[in-house]
Amino acid sequence: MIPLSFKEAAKAVGSASTLEGTFENICTDTRKIIKGSLFICIKGENFDGNEFAARAIECGAAAVICERDMGLGEKQIVVENSRIALLRLAGYYRSLFNIPVIGITGSVGKTTTKEMTHAVMSAKFNTLKNEGNLNNEIGVPLTLFRLDKSHEAAVIEMGMSGFGEIARMTAAVKPDIAIISNIGVSHIEKLGSREGILKAKLEILEGMKSNSPLILNADNDMLKSVDSAVRPIIWYGIENNICVYRAENIVSDENGTRFILKNKNEEFEASLPCSGIHNVYNALAATAAGRFFGISEEEALEALKKYVPSGMRQKITKKCGITFIEDCYNASPDSQAAAMAVLGSMNAKRKIAVAGDMLELGSVSEKAHYDVGVRAAENKIDVVLTYGERAKETARGAKENGIENVMSFTDKEELTKKLLEMLSEGDAVLFKASRAMRLEEIIYSVYEKIEK
Repeated sequence: MIPLSFKEAAKAVGSASTLEGTFENICTDTRKIIKGSLFICIKGENFDGNEFAARAIECGAAAVICERDMGLGEKQIVVENSRIALLRLAGYYRSLFNIPVIGITGSVGKTTTKEMTHAVMSAKFNTLKNEGNLNNEIGVPLTLFRLDKSHEAAVIEMGMSGFGEIARMTAAVKPDIAIISNIGVSHIEKLGSREGILKAKLEILEGMKSNSPLILNADNDMLKSVDSAVRPIIWYGIENNICVYRAENIVSDENGTRFILKNKNEEFEASLPCSGIHNVYNALAATAAGRFFGISEEEALEALKKYVPSGMRQKITKKCGITFIEDCYNASPDSQAAAMAVLGSMNAKRKIAVAGDMLELGSVSEKAHYDVGVRAAENKIDVVLTYGERAKETARGAKENGIENVMSFTDKEELTKKLLEMLSEGDAVLFKASRAMRLEEIIYSVYEKIEK
């Protein structure tokens, strides 16, 4: 972070404070305070950061932004809403950098698209990105504060669970171009419909100039309805002929994915070190973004060859002759379908799916879980083990569509025991569920026991 004065910060958040001095670090956690930093008191559902204002000063913060008088005199900058203040200050800070910024959102695939886009942009620019899952109204501004004079570009992912969140974040990010990966049913419980989800995702436009383009998946039924007369659109996809960037001749297996990238009359051979057609879409979006900023298709595809899946997103691990697909970061109906397709493409003796609950699906939850079982049957999965109450519908869908070996569990130890009993060399096992289900606990337990 480059130095800011406290007067600049106060002005950015709408305060009349005249506190002298500068700071080079912003913090929201008293356990991570660096001496001389600005501490922002965030009020959450289970805690009130304002109560930690005095503690922050004791720990070395030079000043705090808080929502009421905390008795700290000139060391406090009082605002109406500290979360909004954090975003406004981040927006001011971002405006100090004249660099390309790419905004990314979508129901599923946005994090992988961010990682691939970062890989492509890094072929030419020193590029900042969100780390981990810092894609909300706290994580995004904290990411922006990591910008310094060495950065030449930024790729910022924006997630949301309700209306207004992306609008507030994009006002700070001010993207020069934006990618919307797709519109599914994630968060439909709060947003009411897929039309509502599309509306919330399109809030990303509110922080963009009127001539800044969108990069959209033309194969998504909701996104292809976006009016190109209102906003320049760069289309990508596999099935739709309107695509500027299109993939053909796709071959995907446990060793990765190969395809032909077509851009108008040009063709390029492409390969990814990860499986699944859904990753082809992500790579197309990343290539389109890079091309907009002067990175050639050849440079982009060379960068994508080195892409490494982050966290627990379809990480393939082989132990004792068994292939494990760790995909426990999150789950939605679309990402479950993609994961089943990846497992189905594996050259394995048996294909075993461990599928857990998907959350925040509201009234579509029962059918969505049932359909996961249908997708398992369509991809010729041999065994389906489910974890959680909602996933019992996945088991029913699998059984009713022809899979004979199906079992449901609500206890991780019991599921782990059964899985260990049946595993043998040559099997492939997929683990997929919403993050809150913590399926990785089963994975680590299985690894520990089979390696003994």
